Amino acid sequence: MVTTTNIGEMKSKSNLIATYLIIGGLVIAAMMVFGILMLLAQGGVLDLPPAAFYQFLTIHGTGMIGGAALAASAVMWYFLSNYVELSKKIFQLNLVLSLIGVVMVVIGVFSFKYASAWTFLYPLPALSGGAWGTTGALLYLVGMLILGVGFLLLYIDTGRAIIKKYGSLGKGLGWDVISGKKAEKNAPSPTVVASTMVTIVNVSALTAGATVLIMNIINVVNPAFTFDPLLAKNLTYAFGHIFANSIIYMGVIAVYEILPRYTNRPWKSNRPFLIAWTMSTAFTLVIYTHHMLMDSVMPKWMLIMGQVLSYANGLPVLVITAYGALMIVYKSGIKWDMASGLIFLSMFGWVVGVVPAIVDATIVVNHVMHNTKWVPGHFHMYMGLGAVVMIFGFIYYLSKIDSNLQTNGLDKFGFISYTLGIISVSVGFLISGALSTPRRWATHFPEWMAPAVFGAIGGVLAVVALAIFIIHFIRYTKVRGTTGSDRIEKKLA
Repeated sequence: MVTTTNIGEMKSKSNLIATYLIIGGLVIAAMMVFGILMLLAQGGVLDLPPAAFYQFLTIHGTGMIGGAALAASAVMWYFLSNYVELSKKIFQLNLVLSLIGVVMVVIGVFSFKYASAWTFLYPLPALSGGAWGTTGALLYLVGMLILGVGFLLLYIDTGRAIIKKYGSLGKGLGWDVISGKKAEKNAPSPTVVASTMVTIVNVSALTAGATVLIMNIINVVNPAFTFDPLLAKNLTYAFGHIFANSIIYMGVIAVYEILPRYTNRPWKSNRPFLIAWTMSTAFTLVIYTHHMLMDSVMPKWMLIMGQVLSYANGLPVLVITAYGALMIVYKSGIKWDMASGLIFLSMFGWVVGVVPAIVDATIVVNHVMHNTKWVPGHFHMYMGLGAVVMIFGFIYYLSKIDSNLQTNGLDKFGFISYTLGIISVSVGFLISGALSTPRRWATHFPEWMAPAVFGAIGGVLAVVALAIFIIHFIRYTKVRGTTGSDRIEKKLA
């Protein structure tokens, strides 16, 4: 039975989710514009001063991960709240802190010319060579810290809720099923398993990030305070790599929830599925070391571990999920639309994007390729055609079940345009990497320029598509609830 309270709670939940998604989508689109401008500058089409280029580079990397993480956390929270009791106040607080942090970062970058890239590697924030001052560095670093605190509170709350319902985070990962103490039919849902994994790795990542940010802040205020640069780099990449990768692990929850609704086939948490997620939990925490393969001062055993486990991490969850997606769709009679199409496309993006990442994780290759555009090539495919597509697939799903809003030919054009656009951007980067074009350089030699221009054209296609997707969702927010509360409750429960 649907009560007034039920409807009010669902509408309130829907409003908050919509706010997260709209803000996240707009930030992603804006960061793509900065990416296009950088590629045009590298391609010799746009005369962009180097100082402005590195400001764009800083805001692009920081904003893209922040916006995607905000939207992906809404996907996770939306579905996880159907299994455990989450705090809406914490979810709201994360949004508020994220907005405060974003404003501080933007002011630091554009008003005070802070431009260290997202990595803020010590001691660069305090030693800019006159490119920026103390105020810009503090605005950026404190803004990032506030952002991190918001997300940390969110994941502490998801961990609390999972422990309250299932007894421990280990049981949230299904360890009692893996050990045979509980039958597979009583295993936690894929949504709970994925959310538990994200909770574990992101609490660790954000703690590492907060630690290195605080140390950087103290160093900026008091240069006499110093610390080990290698420790700082490890903490920074542990934070950045884990947090960025968690976006796709939050987004994949949409795959686990939406495809079964379209095919009328359950996605079960069997023992291989649970083992795969446990392996990925452990691997994700340590494989950031493949970013350190060029650091000869790193302990050799850590570099070997980074290479071997980077190979291994690309397989368990990816293979289980990709195979599961194929099997759940095979001969199901699924009716393809924007939501199901985007969700299925995201699996292709994830699979293809992992391949160049595994190649780069090989030490002998990494020494040649890691500081080239090969790395953003894999990352743009992995994130742009994987995680971001999961988010927009969820957006179309939400508008479908909660309104009478219909998709049209423009939406289909957006689907094709976005796919071709992101593939073009990624291929442009990969070709540049194969040509040994360095990444993070404001200017290019003439022989490096053509792939950059090609990628910029692809970026324009992707931005046009995102505008179509976002406009569709904004239209949905104005007419949501028009399918009837009984259907809404059935779909959301």
